[in-house]
Amino acid sequence: MLALFVFAAAHAVEGDASARERISINSGWRFHQGDPPGLATRLDYDARPKVTDNQDGKAADARPEEAEQLAARAEGVLKPWILPSGNAFIGDPSRRHVRPAGDPGGDVAFVQANFDDRGWQQVTLPHDWAIAGPFLREGPYGGMGRLPSWGIGWYRRKLDIPASDRGRSVFLDVDGAMSYATVWLNGHLVGGWPYGYNSWRVDLTPYLRPGGNNQLAIRLDNPPDSARWYPGGGLYRSVWLSKVDPLHVAHWGTRVTTPQVSADAATIRLDASIDNDSARAAEVEVATQIVALDDSGQRSGDVIARIEPTRIKVPARSSASVNGTTTLARPRLWGPPPTQRPNRYVAITTVSRGGRIIDRHETPFGIRSVRFDANEGLVVNGERIVIRGVNNHHDLGALGAAFNVRAAERQLEILREMGANAVRMSHNPPAPELLELTDRMGFLVIDEVFDSWERKKTPLDFHLIFKDWHEPDLRSMLRRDRNHPSIVAWSVGNEVGEQYTGEAGAAIARRLHDIVREEDPTRPTTNAMNWAKPEMPLSAVLDVIGLNYQGEGIRDTPEFEGTERIRTPPQYPAFHARFPDKAIVSTETASALSSRGVYLFPVTKETSAPVRDGRGGDSKIRQVSAYELHAVDFGSSADKVFASLDRHPYVAGEFVWTGFDYLGEPTPYYDSRSSYSGIVDLAGFPKDRFYLYQARWRPELPMAHLLPHWTWPGREGLVTPVHVFTSGDEAELFVNGKSQGRRTKGPYEYRLRWDDVVYRPGELRVQAYRNGKPWAEASTRTASAPAKLELQADRQQIRADGSDLSFVTLRILDRDGQPVPDAASHIAFSVDGLAEIVATDNGDPTDMTPFPSHQRNAFNGLALVILRSKAGQAGTVTVRAQSENLQAAQATLQVR
Repeated sequence: MLALFVFAAAHAVEGDASARERISINSGWRFHQGDPPGLATRLDYDARPKVTDNQDGKAADARPEEAEQLAARAEGVLKPWILPSGNAFIGDPSRRHVRPAGDPGGDVAFVQANFDDRGWQQVTLPHDWAIAGPFLREGPYGGMGRLPSWGIGWYRRKLDIPASDRGRSVFLDVDGAMSYATVWLNGHLVGGWPYGYNSWRVDLTPYLRPGGNNQLAIRLDNPPDSARWYPGGGLYRSVWLSKVDPLHVAHWGTRVTTPQVSADAATIRLDASIDNDSARAAEVEVATQIVALDDSGQRSGDVIARIEPTRIKVPARSSASVNGTTTLARPRLWGPPPTQRPNRYVAITTVSRGGRIIDRHETPFGIRSVRFDANEGLVVNGERIVIRGVNNHHDLGALGAAFNVRAAERQLEILREMGANAVRMSHNPPAPELLELTDRMGFLVIDEVFDSWERKKTPLDFHLIFKDWHEPDLRSMLRRDRNHPSIVAWSVGNEVGEQYTGEAGAAIARRLHDIVREEDPTRPTTNAMNWAKPEMPLSAVLDVIGLNYQGEGIRDTPEFEGTERIRTPPQYPAFHARFPDKAIVSTETASALSSRGVYLFPVTKETSAPVRDGRGGDSKIRQVSAYELHAVDFGSSADKVFASLDRHPYVAGEFVWTGFDYLGEPTPYYDSRSSYSGIVDLAGFPKDRFYLYQARWRPELPMAHLLPHWTWPGREGLVTPVHVFTSGDEAELFVNGKSQGRRTKGPYEYRLRWDDVVYRPGELRVQAYRNGKPWAEASTRTASAPAKLELQADRQQIRADGSDLSFVTLRILDRDGQPVPDAASHIAFSVDGLAEIVATDNGDPTDMTPFPSHQRNAFNGLALVILRSKAGQAGTVTVRAQSENLQAAQATLQVR
């Protein structure tokens, strides 16, 4: 058993200007796609293989391939100047990189202060250059979302650095840039970072001109064929200026642990690294105070504990470490709802010299004990917590890769309503704000760093830079994220090709595992394995066994005999027997497929089946049946997964593939724009599967859900199976008041089925029971023709900060107010007041209407319009929806 303890992201907050400033520079940017015409200077990071065979649409579990061997390092590339940006994250000083002389690219027009960029697009960060489209209707790149995310992009911005900053250290902090970023300041090449998902920092200090304007230029070079999903393009997360005294807490330089936790007391230990950027050694005093945070993350009350001051000497141009402990009586523990609360604290660390505070750094954290047990699974604060998790990719649907706090919060709220308590960050480090949300809301997290190591999944993915960058990328993620209490494990890879390379692959896993141990010895490592078996070397290296689909079996039915793809019988018992002291987590389960509100006939009698034409799928309309019985070939229905987990209760739980539909990887129809695997569609509308998971994950919630809808003109007299998802144990179904029989769930059954119901217009109703007593009921009626529209905002008030959002749902109703489940009316949206329409959607994976369009067809009765507030302006906003021959609708909300 491995004990885990508390963390939360160490980050600075703006405070006394003499101590530390962290300034958002998300506004005021100019953007341009493409290099200057006739560019003679080479600005490539390094040579890349030539891509001659685009493999869009290949099986998601295809074996990763050996990397193409390139010639020796190409001349004239920027790699030697970029590599030193990762030096702080290379453990062995002898392996750190020395920057060559010179400033390549300094003569390029786009980096010059006198270049006229007034014709460039004005943008506010976070910015995704590709999300506006248009979609690529033909050719490859369905796997990347049919949006042109690849290419060259330039961002320019003036930095006004006052003369008072002379003598301070000034850093550019980038939360995420897609990808191969290179930074110039005042014509000097500062540095950069290739990996598009990591946060990183470069030191602007040597190139600044305090007392005037400074020209910042950032070039991105996002390759095609670099991802299996939509990566986005641009400065798609926030960018900051950090200003500090030369003597300061290092970047991500604090680590908070709680080695002893009980209801009576908790021991809090803080380790801090202090940087000295000056030319002289100095002695400083480091002290820390502990303050509670309220539910919104604001300080609450007075100082409740202190770590006494410690004096240390910090050598010139170097760093020194300091640590201390304190005890907090009767701690408020961090834990996942509903049985626990996500309580948090903040450690305020000050650095003083000569009695004057010169730096102040804040580290939010939580106090909790966490351990993974081979038989109990995950135990948090002494309570066994079954992981009820989902995987999510990083895009936010119609908003693309550009991170927005409210959009991410809405996703988590929807998942919480379903009963989810955990998220796996697949397959890359997330935006820092997302982890702040999981901390605040109490979600458990597996933080993941790589989708590939040295072997490639796509021709231009991370494997090209793994050897040079795996250590800086892994250490930087760990240092950034190690103080988040929501994180319970580190994943160092997902379905990597090194599963197939025996001891050589295990050696890479061991190296990554050791790096994690050096940075954070308190959490376990894992690696999501879809092929490696218990006897293989890779399986033995990491602390927690992470299995993708292997627990319930992969292509384990006779239908798949002879296939070249992975075939695996259920593996939980084999791994449990081989590793009796290691916990098992299903890092990916299901990968079930469906289109919201689409029901195809006939309905399979099987519990889980692959998608084929006439068997749950229709390639002409590119939709998958919402009876929720079909999955990708290597996956399973939710029902099959539930049964496998129930038969093996020692498994810690599951992460479903996926919580939300996402852009790209639209298996099985690669002419579409987005996936079919989400429990919730791309617009945020729950599919029927949502209620199957809710029935399991919230067993004490009285609920019943009927499918399909009951509006079927032309099916009168035809068999139309009815299924019920309920947290009850039995139910009786009625059609127009006539009983269709009372059914009881049998062992390892998770839905109730009436597969012989004949469709007759009218009312479909179910009464669910639990322990013989009425528990919940649901009903639906046959709708008449569409007659009117309805708009409903997710919130009645939004903040006037220029980034807050309102998600407004449109429903199409008949004359009696009944939802029309198959309505596809064309809708025109408009808005009056202090907000703007940023995107519309409907959840249809085949819809190629650009997201910024104010007009969109409804998909099975629903559409979505997303409003964004205008900065600094308060007032009333009215959003309207119109459609020919239908009664219009409007909704009003306040911007404050």
